[in-house]
Amino acid sequence: MPRSPSRALLRLGLTMASLAVLVGACASAAAPSKSPSADATKDKLAQVLKRGTLVGYAELDYPPQSIKVDGATRDPNTKCQPTEITAREVTGFDVETTKLVAAKLGVEACFVQPTWTEVTAGGWSDRLDIAYGSGAINATRMAHLYMTQPYYYVPQRFLVAKDSTATKPSDLDGKKIGTCTSCTVESYLKGTLVIPGVDLVQKVKNPTLVGFETEKPGIEALAAGKVDAFLTAEPVANEAIKEGKSLRLLDGQAFSMYPSGFVDKSSGLEVKAFVDRVNDIIRTAHTDGTMKAMSMKWFGADYTTPAGQFDLSKIGQTVQ
Repeated sequence: MPRSPSRALLRLGLTMASLAVLVGACASAAAPSKSPSADATKDKLAQVLKRGTLVGYAELDYPPQSIKVDGATRDPNTKCQPTEITAREVTGFDVETTKLVAAKLGVEACFVQPTWTEVTAGGWSDRLDIAYGSGAINATRMAHLYMTQPYYYVPQRFLVAKDSTATKPSDLDGKKIGTCTSCTVESYLKGTLVIPGVDLVQKVKNPTLVGFETEKPGIEALAAGKVDAFLTAEPVANEAIKEGKSLRLLDGQAFSMYPSGFVDKSSGLEVKAFVDRVNDIIRTAHTDGTMKAMSMKWFGADYTTPAGQFDLSKIGQTVQ
């Protein structure tokens, strides 16, 4: 979602399955967290613990971050609602991060599929509790969402056709560039992106933007010659190339961003205890190497270490 890391590795089979089993094992072993408020009608953490589920975001065709598990069936003993997806039906880096948080809270992970635009707009009405969708911290989103400790750090790069004459970002000045709608890369190309604590340089002038709800149709449009380039997260671009599309990456990056778990500001519940607990879980996962191991499994590279060093206090949010 940017989604980052937008919106094959599933086919790695046992390697990826082992990671999901590891996180699932943690879920069964973890003791439930405690909330300072026992009133589940007023406190988000208390609500999640009483319900026994953590409802997260999934996009079922966004490898390697979020993928449907082929052949998986719904858990018959699930606490998830009938409209929600059970943990064993989905996997991927973002999904497994949600499962990790649920495991540490001692609850079951469930998933829903709103559009990315709905996620970033806030006003979730308790349809989900947290959204790990490779969505980055930025000032616009902070108007509607609370940011949690970043779980990874990812370069955003320009993907072009193999036979493109472009060799550097400035060669795309005035060209037709695809992005995922409501994503951080779209704001970057518009020149409106503000990431607290990060200095940005506009590397392409006056592009014509073409928006797509998710990365996959945008990358397909690039492969079909309908756009001149597509700006996306490096892992997403690498995945498209691995799938055999006649594409390549320009050298260098447009910018890098810090994807975060989003929490809705307008739930009507106190969320500070919940956000604090999520932050503790992700920081510990950085410190003990869990996030790095997950990154190496899903991306073949460590995209997490800078995220663990990010000082969340510098973005200036006050969680209530």
